[in-house]
Amino acid sequence: MNNQNENDRVLIFDTTLRDGEQCPGATMNLHEKLEVAKQLARLQVDIIEAGFPIASPGDYEAVRRIAESVSGPTICGLARIKEKDIARAGDALAPAARRRIHTFSSGSDIHLESILRMSREENITRSVAAVQFARTFTDDIEYSAQDTTRSDRDYLVDLYTAVAEAGATTLNIPDTVGYATPEEYGELIAYLAARITIPGVVFSVHCHNDLGLAVANSLAAVRNGARQIECTINGIGERAGNASLEEVVMAIKTRSDAMKAWTGINTREIMKSSRMVSRMTGLVVQRNKAIVGANAFAHESGIHQDGMLKNRMTYEIMKPEDVGVAGTDLVLGKHSGRHALGVHLEKMGFKLSDQELDPVYEQFKILCDKKKVIYDDDLIAIMQDQSQEGPQVYLLDYLHVATGSGTLPTATVRLKKDDQIYEDAAIGDGPVDASCKVIDRITGINGELEDFSLQAVTAGEDALGEVSMRVRYGDVVISAKGSSTDIVEASAKAYLNCLNRYLFTMAINRPAPTNGDAPDGQQP
Repeated sequence: MNNQNENDRVLIFDTTLRDGEQCPGATMNLHEKLEVAKQLARLQVDIIEAGFPIASPGDYEAVRRIAESVSGPTICGLARIKEKDIARAGDALAPAARRRIHTFSSGSDIHLESILRMSREENITRSVAAVQFARTFTDDIEYSAQDTTRSDRDYLVDLYTAVAEAGATTLNIPDTVGYATPEEYGELIAYLAARITIPGVVFSVHCHNDLGLAVANSLAAVRNGARQIECTINGIGERAGNASLEEVVMAIKTRSDAMKAWTGINTREIMKSSRMVSRMTGLVVQRNKAIVGANAFAHESGIHQDGMLKNRMTYEIMKPEDVGVAGTDLVLGKHSGRHALGVHLEKMGFKLSDQELDPVYEQFKILCDKKKVIYDDDLIAIMQDQSQEGPQVYLLDYLHVATGSGTLPTATVRLKKDDQIYEDAAIGDGPVDASCKVIDRITGINGELEDFSLQAVTAGEDALGEVSMRVRYGDVVISAKGSSTDIVEASAKAYLNCLNRYLFTMAINRPAPTNGDAPDGQQP
């Protein structure tokens, strides 16, 4: 939009590192959180909710490190309406040039009576006190009352007016349980905005996707006066997830005529952000996911292909380049040189030093011997395999499986640890099971496979397969991926990546608080 009016700007509050990480199996370690936060800064989100500092020493450290090392966005920490929560958040955020404390309570009677065990009047008193205390650490205070869509509206007016008068600068209206429809949620925002008239206050929305309406509800709120959307990359989060950042941003950008609003997001970083979060969390992005799915800009129908050849606008309402997707498939082969590969990777957003390019080129050449055509998604899979989310304790050096009629599935695996080579074999219910069992035997660490999924990275019989696994080690659940043209090898890589992440997590994690006052699991 030209001549953009600041009053029409919608702030993007990214909570991937807080609410998104609460998605089962999506826990990230400190290194991964820092990488995601830096990418969010490149994406130019306005606010990064970096974590819940009181929740654990690991959360506190992540918020602290992000506050120290990430510049550009405002860095935010979550806190209940308790002084110790707020003080912990204030301390973690202290190094940030721009910092926000986000404190929350509840608005609905069912929450007040069943969770907080307090009256409406006490909730207002304690919420006001929390905002006033938070103001001693920063002037940027956000307040949320959970479950607003099942709350008494007149009570919400009283509650939010009180905290705004106490100094809250952002009033967040969460649909905590994903209950609202777009019409009623938009009307709720309009109702509150008309009655809470404190100058300078920004109305924010935080929608969950239990009915698949999180994005629609968020956009309805914007049309009714909200000027901040809380969202996550790939829509990850509690239960069915949160409003998807890429969807709300591109809806506002593509339909600016209907939305009459704009954001400051660098949309060309969207796809890179999506892939990074998918890699870090181990959560697969469905192929038909809007904006960032593998099929979002794919056309197979002959009618569609004919239309695209004549005029791409016939079947595309967005340019793939606008979200960081290469406009055409990359055709590379075994005769392509190292320099050509490096140049194309840089165009895709991966700028590598000569030393970093060497192992990528080796994997590229190996893949060229297995595939007729190398696509951009193949290269992205190679980059994911090469990324180091912490020290790699064990490396896969060799894998051979034997199967057939009358033959027990047998896997022979050779692992490398430092300068030592370890080799063993095992039988299993199938080649994947046998491969996992022999890794358990070699390492002496038994994992329990909780989830396994496979998807083709590209098209064709020689497609690169990507395996996503979730493995339990005692009380710890780890997710990771592996890719190869061989499904069993991809599975072994994914299982080994889970093991390496588990070992790294155990090495860096400190004991959690044992004072019996850990935060409740339900947050906005």
